Amino acid sequence: RAAGVHRQILFTTVGWFVGYYLAKRTEYMHAKVDRELFEYIRQHPEDFKATEKRRIGELLEDFYPIR
Repeated sequence: RAAGVHRQILFTTVGWFVGYYLAKRTEYMHAKVDRELFEYIRQHPEDFKATEKRRIGELLEDFYPIR
């Protein structure tokens, strides 16, 4: 029947707007936390020393195939 089509369109539109709002809110919250963390790192460089670069071979264990 076509009687519920207007309701489906209404709920789809409302759902899209609610989803859009929630997505933007989560992006804002994550950006806010990132900004605070980067500001803390910038103000306390002694707590975040740069480590030496290591090659991928130094990070992985040797591979020994087992048959």
